[in-house]
Amino acid sequence: MKDNKPNLITKPNTTLNNKTGPWRTSRPVTDYNICIGCALCSKICPEACIAMVDVPDKPGKKQPVTDYDYCKGCALCVHECPVKAIKMVADY
Repeated sequence: MKDNKPNLITKPNTTLNNKTGPWRTSRPVTDYNICIGCALCSKICPEACIAMVDVPDKPGKKQPVTDYDYCKGCALCVHECPVKAIKMVADY
């Protein structure tokens, strides 16, 4: 006998389709006075929500910009930063 229940398995997806809800308790904030632009935070981010962008007044230099719509607050970027330029702050 065939079961007529709907299939609950969904196709693989990307977090870029799943914005972070109100459950995030903290978020990373970068101090650009300390940041050296090494991009380790961008490489370690499991959600790919840290992009390295050009600094307008410094040609050739890049800085990380976090997309808080998708950041889950895992703090991997904080632990990876070699100069401790990223801190976690409360996100209400």
